[in-house]
Amino acid sequence: MANKIPRTPVREQEPAVRATNFEEVCYGYNEQEARMEASRCLNCKNPRCVEACPVSLQIPRFISLINAGDLAGAAAAVAEDSSLPSVCGRVCPQENQCEGSCILGIKGEPVAIGKLERFIGDWGRNTGSLTVKCQPFNGHKIAIVGSGPASLACAADLAKAGYKVKIFEALHKAGGVLEYGIPEFRLPKAGVVAPEIENVKKLGVEIETDVVVGRTVTIDSLMDEEGYEAVFIGSGAGLPRFMNIPGENLNGVVSANEFLTRANLMHAYDEAYDTPIYTGDKVAVVGGGNVAMDAVRTAKRLGAEATIIYRRGEAELPARREEVHHAKEEGIEFRMLTNPVEVIGDDKGWVKALRCVRMELGEPDESGRRSPVEVPSSEFDIECDVVIMALGTSPNPLIATTTDGLETNRRGCIVADENGATSRPGIFAGGDTVTGAATVILAMGAGRKAAAAIDAYIKTK
Repeated sequence: MANKIPRTPVREQEPAVRATNFEEVCYGYNEQEARMEASRCLNCKNPRCVEACPVSLQIPRFISLINAGDLAGAAAAVAEDSSLPSVCGRVCPQENQCEGSCILGIKGEPVAIGKLERFIGDWGRNTGSLTVKCQPFNGHKIAIVGSGPASLACAADLAKAGYKVKIFEALHKAGGVLEYGIPEFRLPKAGVVAPEIENVKKLGVEIETDVVVGRTVTIDSLMDEEGYEAVFIGSGAGLPRFMNIPGENLNGVVSANEFLTRANLMHAYDEAYDTPIYTGDKVAVVGGGNVAMDAVRTAKRLGAEATIIYRRGEAELPARREEVHHAKEEGIEFRMLTNPVEVIGDDKGWVKALRCVRMELGEPDESGRRSPVEVPSSEFDIECDVVIMALGTSPNPLIATTTDGLETNRRGCIVADENGATSRPGIFAGGDTVTGAATVILAMGAGRKAAAAIDAYIKTK
């Protein structure tokens, strides 16, 4: 019976309205809607959704508690495995993970697991009813570098286990990519990110901002001089990549990382702030991932005519389907099978066009996506004032170059095993600093694995 109940739709801002503001797109479920959706869950004996979740969230358990009306129990169940439920419910690619593995999805629509996680995370935060118990202090100190999702997940688990944990953050605000990378209309900062970080601090985790590890302090000084017995590096991947094509040094060419940091962390979209940000009349965003969608939708909200430039077809877009759908609703233009070869400037050194070639799809590459092949003699220009490069990021090399014996790969990522152990005993790493730019939930999964490995390491010293 349950699998015949249609998926409960989620209320959203109208596209024409939301394309002009930075308020959250999705309103989320109310209790009645959440319980209706929760009733669809089959409560499988061998839940594939749990296996597909990087943090092993006990999904059928918390959903059955929502269905029964035990919201406090559901919030407590989620809190056992996730320190950021309201964040994950909003930004995780559920369609490729828990919802992608849902039995109901084989012949119909999967349970809206992400929307239910968001609902219960928001309920727990708004009611203030959630309390998490920690083990007594065990006498051991752990340092964590960076305050993004990997670090917050690692810190929360270690604090629950009785460790004294201190996070060192380079920026003036904690949160990492949650704060500087994801726009307000997808992830509200004051209403969602800040309270969930505060919940981590309530576990006893200390966060010190404006500390650049590798300059202000080093990994070795934290261990040798300040008495930290292990260090987790979760500093992310904030070094942007470019195409290395002619004209990339023109005024008006920026990385998505800089553009989004100005808009999000530094509130450039808010007239009350003085942060400069330039969009001109026409913006071209090069890339097809979630960061590209965030950048192009931000540019649209700042008043520009915004276009995605992507060298493959729509089926190959790595961005979440929901984000692509929302972008199209908001009037974003998609130029598929298009690859830039040169940025054209005016006589004052500013961007005036993006020269591109048309592409066609060939055989699949190692990622499984069909490789783009240039169509001969197909050059054409796209008029624009700003070009935003959203081509991925790599870790900043500062930590690796100031920590002797810390192995990195050719992409500059720290080499770590599946549990986060690096080439240096007592130093662990996880998230984007190991994998390169990935997702919030994968980073959190890595942080949790590293926390367990750190605990095992300390206990066997």
